Amino acid sequence: MSVSEEERVARATISLVAEPGDLRVLGLSRQFGPAGFLEVLRDHADLRDTFTAAAGRLATVQPERVLASAASRGIRFVVPGDAEWPRQLDDLDAAGALQERGGVPAGLWVRGPQRLDELADAVAVVGSRSSTTYGDEVAGDLAAVVGAAGRPVVSGGAFGVDYAAHRGAVAAGASTVAVLACGVDRAYPAAHRAMLEHLAEHHLVVSEAPPGASPFRIRFLARNRLIAALSRGTVVVEAALRSGALNTANWAERLNRVVMGTPGPLTSVASEGVHQLIRRGGAALVTGGADVLELVGSAGEQLVADARAPEQPRDRLSVRARQVVDAVPVAAPAPSESVALVAGLGVTEVDRILSGLEADGLVELLPTGWRLTERGRR
Repeated sequence: MSVSEEERVARATISLVAEPGDLRVLGLSRQFGPAGFLEVLRDHADLRDTFTAAAGRLATVQPERVLASAASRGIRFVVPGDAEWPRQLDDLDAAGALQERGGVPAGLWVRGPQRLDELADAVAVVGSRSSTTYGDEVAGDLAAVVGAAGRPVVSGGAFGVDYAAHRGAVAAGASTVAVLACGVDRAYPAAHRAMLEHLAEHHLVVSEAPPGASPFRIRFLARNRLIAALSRGTVVVEAALRSGALNTANWAERLNRVVMGTPGPLTSVASEGVHQLIRRGGAALVTGGADVLELVGSAGEQLVADARAPEQPRDRLSVRARQVVDAVPVAAPAPSESVALVAGLGVTEVDRILSGLEADGLVELLPTGWRLTERGRR
C-alpha cells in the first residue's frame, strides 16, 4: 500500500504540532484519519482545551518545507503504510497508556542506511544512566553477543547502559539503533555526538519528534514505548527504583514482549529496580547474551545448556565405589580389611572395587596397603 503525499504531509503536520505519544491526538488521528484530525483541530480546537497548544502551532508550521529540508539532510519521514514501516509498532494501538503517553506514532523521522522493517528480531538493551563499571561491562558484552548472532540492538543513546550497549554492538560489527527523545539532527547528550553520527552514517537513528526538537523530559517517556515496541525483547541491565528503564520494561510487558533483567550486586542501589522487577516476576533473569538469545528465539532454538561444575574423577563412580574411596587413607596405607571395615562393606567386594579404582588411577597398592593417589584426592 502506497501513502499519498497528502497523508504524508498531514502526518508530518501532526508530528510538528503535537507532543510525541500524545494519546488523545494519536487516537483521534486514527479515528478520523490524519487529514480529518487536522480539520477538527482547525475548526473546533476551542471545544477542547487540550488541543489549544497544537492549534496554535498549526497556524505557523510549514510541513512541506520541513520535509524537504529533512530530505536534503538525509532524514526520511516513515509513516504507516510505507514499505519500510515496522509493523510491530502497530501493537501500540492496543497497549493503552502510561503517564498519558501511548499510541502508534504518526510517523518516524529516520537517519541512516538501515531499514526500519529489518528490526523485527531486534533486542532492546536499556538501563541506568548512572551505570557502574559492572553495568557497562555487562551491557556491552551482552549487546555484542546478541548483535553477533544477527539481531539488531536497540537502545536510547543516553549515558550509561545505553551507550555501552551501542558500543558493544558496534565493536562486534553488528547493527544497532538509537531511538532519541529529540530530533535526529541533534546530538543528545552532546558528549555522544561522535557515536550518534556514526550510527546515522552506518546504522540507524530514529525519533518520533521532528528535526530540531529538544529533549524534554516527557519526550523520554514517549520514546521508551518505541524502544519496547520495536524490539522482540527488552533487557534491563541496571536500574534504580526510579529508573526510566523500568518504564521501558513496563511497555514491553504491556506489548507481550519478552522482558529480561540482569542481576547486580545485592548492595548496589543501581540494581534495586531490576532486582525488584525480577522478584515480582516481571522479568526473566539473564546472565548474558546466550540467555537472551534463548528467550527471544523460536521454541527449541539457541537453547542454553544448564551450567555444570567441572567434572571430577569421582563423579562417575558408583555409590559403593565412593564409599570405598572415602575409606582409603590419604597418607598412611591401610590393608583391604581396614578399608572394608571403615566403608562398611565386605572384604571380597572391597578388593574387587579397589582393583577397579587402581585401574582408574584413584588408589595405589603399596607393600603395607592401599592409599589414595593425587588424582583420587580431588
